[in-house]
Amino acid sequence: MKSTDINIPLALILALILTILMGCNKTIEEVRNTKVNQPITKDEKVEESEDISQLDFISSDGTTIMERFNPPEGYERISYEKESFGYFLQRLPLKAFGEKVYHFDGREKTREVHISVIDMDTGDRDLQQCADAIMRLRGEYLYHSEQYEKIHFNFTNGFTAAYIKWLEGYRISVDNNEVNWYLGTTYDDSYETFRKYMDIVFAYAGTLSLSKELIEVESLEQMKAGDIFIKGGSPGHAVIVVDVVINPETNNRLFLLAQSYMPAQDMHILINPTDEHLSPWYSIEFDTLVTPEWTFDKTHYMRFQD
Repeated sequence: MKSTDINIPLALILALILTILMGCNKTIEEVRNTKVNQPITKDEKVEESEDISQLDFISSDGTTIMERFNPPEGYERISYEKESFGYFLQRLPLKAFGEKVYHFDGREKTREVHISVIDMDTGDRDLQQCADAIMRLRGEYLYHSEQYEKIHFNFTNGFTAAYIKWLEGYRISVDNNEVNWYLGTTYDDSYETFRKYMDIVFAYAGTLSLSKELIEVESLEQMKAGDIFIKGGSPGHAVIVVDVVINPETNNRLFLLAQSYMPAQDMHILINPTDEHLSPWYSIEFDTLVTPEWTFDKTHYMRFQD
């Protein structure tokens, strides 16, 4: 292999180091649309099982999570009430099987860690990263079920951005670490206005602030769709459980995980890098949860309060 000399500006090196150290967390002062992408080589690519599309529990023509991913033998899918978050997640639309993950700017993600891509826009700015994707899914569920009063997320400085005020025409001003509401327009509950609200949340919230809004779950045996594994801080990351199946004889549960990452990219269903025969399902029987781009322990297992 040929070797060539590459002169990398010192400023770029420092920027890359800062991006890696920050993980998915962010502070109130960050400018989210100027982040530097982390370089990933082809050697880092996570290879999925060559015949995974032929496995009994993958239906490549399925258009939603519950249609595409069948329970492995001996397992049954857990059902949820129609108006619940779990019901919503199981029915998330998926892009065609085999679709790639793309960054917000249209570039293809080099590192393949997914089995399917969720069919939901990312936006055209570097905003919807890891915790943001979870807040987006939660917000979408509450918006479409018209539970507007439950849509609220905290910024990293503790400010609560409540959608109920946003749709009444109030807007948010940010001056350094000072955040305030002001009346900027009239009542508008359109989806377009909701998306603008979510973007402002993405800009000033992150893994640290989201982790403080969640509650710990005592046991993995209580797992349900909508639960979250989250490491708040710098660095930090978060993934969300989007489906759960159970073996009625052993009570063991398997689950699917979804994530976004840095830079902002399509939300996607993760492969299981430690068990290609079970992938994309994960078992609750673990000491450390190893995902393709992050490792969690049981103390990182949380869920929304309602």
